[in-house]
Amino acid sequence: MAKIKRNDQVLVIAGKDKGKKGRVLRVIGDKNRVLVEGVGMVTKHKKPDQRTGAQGGIVKQEASIHISNVMLLDSDGSVTRVGYRTEGDKKVRVARSNGGDIAEAKKGKQ
Repeated sequence: MAKIKRNDQVLVIAGKDKGKKGRVLRVIGDKNRVLVEGVGMVTKHKKPDQRTGAQGGIVKQEASIHISNVMLLDSDGSVTRVGYRTEGDKKVRVARSNGGDIAEAKKGKQ
């Protein structure tokens, strides 16, 4: 189970984009990878699509990076590990650095 979820703020701690901060766009759980906004940019060459009317050309987009190369940012903006606390029947994510709750990502389509 990944401790990092969609819409979390993370810091890249390894790789070519080390030091960049961004929001998690998508978590690919079975491959242990995440898509982070503005991190791991690659150039894709797209063909025009007659059905959708999409234009062809060169497009920059995010590539996935391994989940071990990012760390969660707490409410203060510093890196933290994730702990858990139970409140009744709910399991709540907690920042280890300051003990504060980590805001849950809103449920929606991925």
